[in-house]
Amino acid sequence: MGKYLGRMPVEMLSDRKIRPTEYRKWRHAEERFNRRDKDRRIIEELEESIPTRGLTVPIQLGISARYPTDVYVADGHHRAVALRNLGVSDFPFHWYWINNSRVHWESEEFPYHVLGL
Repeated sequence: MGKYLGRMPVEMLSDRKIRPTEYRKWRHAEERFNRRDKDRRIIEELEESIPTRGLTVPIQLGISARYPTDVYVADGHHRAVALRNLGVSDFPFHWYWINNSRVHWESEEFPYHVLGL
């Protein structure tokens, strides 16, 4: 069986639900991307392509087994920012558990209860 491919509301990409890995808050990621030409171009290209083609590469979400309510974007920060800017309703994703420095990609449904849903 392959990786689970789900869809989730973009509103879950928030500081209280699914956080960015490399940044303390989504605002910090957005500010950094706006300051750097390369990042700004990536966001602009995504904002042009997503309305016509959708998001073609799923966002990767990680959940810490140690802190199961800690859900974060492991890969796809630029895509997440573009989706948030566009006000898109939902996004495709894969997810994994991280246990003792080991990543296990899941084929099972995402545990939405960890987001308080």
